[in-house]
Amino acid sequence: MGILLRTAAISLALCVAVMAQNPTSKPPAADQDLSNNPLLTPRPLPAPPVPDLTRLGVTGGVLPLSLAEAIRFALENNNEIEVSRDNVRLAGTTLRSLQGVYDPIINLTPQISVVDTPSANITGGGPSSGKITQKFMTLSPSLTKQFSVGGGQYQFFFDNQRATSNAGSTSLSPNYSASVGVTFTQPLLRNRSIDIYRHDIRIQRKRLTQSDFDFRLSTIAVIARVQQAYWELVFARRDQQNQLSNLNLARAQLRMIEERISVGAAAPLDRAQALTQIATSETNLLSATQYVTTTENALKQLILHNTAAGEWSAPIEPTDQPSHDTAPINLPDALKEAFANRPELNRLRLQREINGIDIQFYHNQTLPRVDVQSTMISTGFAGAEVQQPFISGTPATNSTAFLLDQVNQLRSAQGLPAASVPLVASPVANYLVGGYGQALGNFGRFRTVTVGVAIQLPLRNRTAQANLAGARIQREQLSATVQAQEQAIEVDVRNAAQAVEITRRQVLTARAARESAEIQLAGEEKRYQTGLSTIFLVFQFQNQLVSARTAESRAEANDNQAIANFQRATSTTLRVNNVSVVTP
Repeated sequence: MGILLRTAAISLALCVAVMAQNPTSKPPAADQDLSNNPLLTPRPLPAPPVPDLTRLGVTGGVLPLSLAEAIRFALENNNEIEVSRDNVRLAGTTLRSLQGVYDPIINLTPQISVVDTPSANITGGGPSSGKITQKFMTLSPSLTKQFSVGGGQYQFFFDNQRATSNAGSTSLSPNYSASVGVTFTQPLLRNRSIDIYRHDIRIQRKRLTQSDFDFRLSTIAVIARVQQAYWELVFARRDQQNQLSNLNLARAQLRMIEERISVGAAAPLDRAQALTQIATSETNLLSATQYVTTTENALKQLILHNTAAGEWSAPIEPTDQPSHDTAPINLPDALKEAFANRPELNRLRLQREINGIDIQFYHNQTLPRVDVQSTMISTGFAGAEVQQPFISGTPATNSTAFLLDQVNQLRSAQGLPAASVPLVASPVANYLVGGYGQALGNFGRFRTVTVGVAIQLPLRNRTAQANLAGARIQREQLSATVQAQEQAIEVDVRNAAQAVEITRRQVLTARAARESAEIQLAGEEKRYQTGLSTIFLVFQFQNQLVSARTAESRAEANDNQAIANFQRATSTTLRVNNVSVVTP
């Protein structure tokens, strides 16, 4: 027993020594004198003023806005949708540009030419000047058209010429020739089933449809963002009203406390608790007001056309309230609808069809080229007869002219006049004599028919073979890309459907919590009025009620946002919101 007492004494002495050496020990703080604090005076104090909720730059009248109106404004004014809409128009103009290759083409080539040719042989009909002059006037209109089926091409032509010549051998001057005919070219192997023109046009048609799917995707995305922003603004405004109600409730509690202090039923210290609650409520209200501005501007950015719109200064008042749908989601039907309607997946399917067109074209280009070429021409010809001297030339070069010269010398010696040389025309058929009308009338007398085959056999044709191999590789890549996109859509739909189910349950839970919080606050206020509770507990239950109301508003907004996201995931946004897109 003595040993135990000695051990305890030693331990106590060691503890005292350690405490004496502890540098962290501090002397007790002096009590503060709060007797002169105005919050503790029994006299009633005025309540703090209501905070100014005016927002910077928001000065116009209230703009009531329903969700349908917000979507309509976005479809009319949103710049992203306008860019997508212009992309569709651009793809349409590109398609029309490519189809222009099948437009008929009229060619006109009027020409006038003068040809001077030296005449080296006067006896061959050349003039004595030693120069043969020929003048040609031609007008050759033609009509060319490419066939949209079969890859063929035809050209209808009408050639006209007027020619004059001073050559001695010319029988008709001026003479007229007119030819009418058609030339036809038809591929038999390469370019018959598909050529570069049909390849480009078919692909552009697919790309036009792709641009339509891109437009739908952009429209769905913008509508979904409008829905998200609209319900977020609904939540922000409801939260602002909730925080304002909490502030008003705290101010009412302060007035009740002042009355109880005035009759001695409450201590002045309760006033400080109420003022603390008011200050906290004001802070939360100002934060909620700032969030209203942020969400409102986000919605305005989606529905207004530019910064000059007057609605930027108007506060938006959503007229639609969150709805709560309890209908269960049919996941298999949702997945089926998503796989059928998602624009991204349809765009990839069109890309596979484009790849099929590439494969068909490149395979066709590996074939030999065999083209049938035929020409049919009907020519008409006529002209004015040329009167030539029966005897022409000089005595030194022409024997007949030499004899005529000798005869004229004898006649001159006898005092007789020189013999005249008659003018005669070269013998030509009567139907060839006439003007341009006679030339046209001679159509059918002269015909030309030509039929041939142009054959081109590439020895290796590595370009077409490489292009074909590349297109087949792209087909494999597209198959993998489509599968990856289908998996992404599967995940997206499943997550969106689950989010809808969860938010529906959260709405019911938050609603029950809010109802319980209201009952608790009402009961605690009655307990406080009868002196069975404290103002501290009243404010605690009041804060719980504010949090419950905020959670309920948040859950309802989340529920409607989840539904909007589910519509986007299943690509039913356009149908649900009665938006029709005209297919180009």
